[in-house]
Amino acid sequence: MKEGRYTTKFPYSFPSRTPYNSPVPGYALLSVSDKTGIEPFGRMLVGLGYKLLSTGGTQKALDAAKIPVTAVEELTKFPECFGGRVKTMHPLIMGGILFRRENADDVKEAKKLGIEPIDLVVVNLYPFADKPDSEMIDIGGPTLLRSAAKNHSNVTVVCDPKDYDRVIAELQRGDVSPRLRQDLAAKVFLHTAAYDAMITEWMSDGKNTGVMLGDGMNLRYGENPHQWGKYFEMYQPPSPSASEARRGGGVGGGGWKQLQGKELSYLNLLDADGAWIAACEFTDPTAVFVKHANPSGIASHAQIDEAFQRAYDADRLSAFGVVIALNRECTAAIAQKILDQKMFVELIIAPSFGKDVLEILKAKPNIRLLEMNSDVRSRHAVPQPPQYRSVLGGILVQNPDDRIITEKDLTIVTEKKPSADQIRDLLFAWKCVKHAKSNAIVFAKDLVTVGIGAGQTSRVDATWIAAKRSGLSARGAVMASDAFFPFPDSVEEAAKHGIVAIIQPGGSVKDAEVFAKANELGVAMVLTGVRAFRH
Repeated sequence: MKEGRYTTKFPYSFPSRTPYNSPVPGYALLSVSDKTGIEPFGRMLVGLGYKLLSTGGTQKALDAAKIPVTAVEELTKFPECFGGRVKTMHPLIMGGILFRRENADDVKEAKKLGIEPIDLVVVNLYPFADKPDSEMIDIGGPTLLRSAAKNHSNVTVVCDPKDYDRVIAELQRGDVSPRLRQDLAAKVFLHTAAYDAMITEWMSDGKNTGVMLGDGMNLRYGENPHQWGKYFEMYQPPSPSASEARRGGGVGGGGWKQLQGKELSYLNLLDADGAWIAACEFTDPTAVFVKHANPSGIASHAQIDEAFQRAYDADRLSAFGVVIALNRECTAAIAQKILDQKMFVELIIAPSFGKDVLEILKAKPNIRLLEMNSDVRSRHAVPQPPQYRSVLGGILVQNPDDRIITEKDLTIVTEKKPSADQIRDLLFAWKCVKHAKSNAIVFAKDLVTVGIGAGQTSRVDATWIAAKRSGLSARGAVMASDAFFPFPDSVEEAAKHGIVAIIQPGGSVKDAEVFAKANELGVAMVLTGVRAFRH
């Protein structure tokens, strides 16, 4: 290695190592719960001249891989105790991390006390997210990490296996740069803060929560070109199994990547988030077209190519400058449809993009393509993270509306009963209306939206807009309302345009009048018992 931070104007030597002013590094302390990559990383460090210190399971893993390692208790001459609760909290360890190599008094004191330098600290924390329990609250880990991060001008600290390659690459060039050491130290404080926030949320039974933000990404602009915008990923402490489940494959720096297209804007990401969450509401292949945070067309079909076409045909006028979400792979056929129909598409978000899609869409280089790290099936398999929104100088937090309504949840309140096909369409329409801004009304037929009225101050206005957009397609269609009908007028408006069945939450003081009007008009009506507002 080249001479780097190991050279000092206060040279001294310890009995067990080369002189401090030599280019040979000191100890590397490795103590990890997530052992991903630790064996090759440890082997590389030994090859670069480090002496490894370790504890517990990490030491066993290194021993098994025949990588030279010294037990911490061998250095400290003090055994692990209290079932492993106390392992590394010792002056020889903490001093080796914290003493300032550039400070003459620190160097003199370290020599006097026999404290050897620990130049690299590699620690990740007990996976509390996997098993929330007092015994899973890491004490030594955060202390080691924060100590090394505080002294990052002298010590390299690593809390995430994803950073091993970066550290090795710089060490092979001579030494870890001050810039990388500072970046890794900043990551440690974010990591330990998020870990503490997670424990606080658990220990307070959810009364207290914290939002940790990861690396920021500058956006093209905010809601309008005269506003700046930035995107931050919500940070969760890495965990061997739970971190990916907690992220849920949502929109985030760890959850998606941009494959092509212009720089993202604030509104692009808002629309992409809304479209992706809506697409993931469905387990069948589904396409969702979104314009200004509201769906313009949604369709499900056995073939994603056909679902795409039907969602576009549902409202071609609105699908101009549109954001499209697919809950299946974006195919070459879909890419070709975009070109052939001269569609103006701002962004496509999908779990993957098929062969030749990027080649085909080179003809439309401004279309932003976002590839998700997970698909609809994984989102239905794990709990989704909380939703956050800033208001009045604070933050609102809620769990996602992941309630799934099935046929057995429905209550029929009219003399006319919906047919099996109508039940299928009613449940489809209910999933769609959940993702339109309130007040929201959706007309649907054959698993395609034929008219959407959203964001209205009057529910009858929303019904009128949905009817206007659907035209003759409303005849024989079903209708979903995201909240109860305060008056029978929306039912009258719907029936006038040919709606044959309605799904709504119920719960109005005028329910009896609404049900009576549906009976009078020969419209079937079912209740979900839950509301689906989206603001």
